[in-house]
Amino acid sequence: MSIYDIGRIVVKTRGREAGKYAVIVDIIDKNYLLVDGLKVRRRRVNYNHIEPTPDLISIEKGADHTEVEAAIKKAKKTKIMNQTISIPIK
Repeated sequence: MSIYDIGRIVVKTRGREAGKYAVIVDIIDKNYLLVDGLKVRRRRVNYNHIEPTPDLISIEKGADHTEVEAAIKKAKKTKIMNQTISIPIK
């Protein structure tokens, strides 16, 4: 069990979607993950550009966008997934 499990809710810390919540959908390789979310488009991200949260939802590896949305609603995480937090600039 790793902090970068499939179904883990993460916060993007860099890029145009910084501060938005996403869900890990797949592990591509040792440097990249595939994330998707309500306010985040499905995309490949570097491990260094996300921050994991303690929250986990139940999805299958490679789940499509509609399955991710349904799992978020089922886990009652819609409110947090629609939020944007401010990321301090380094």
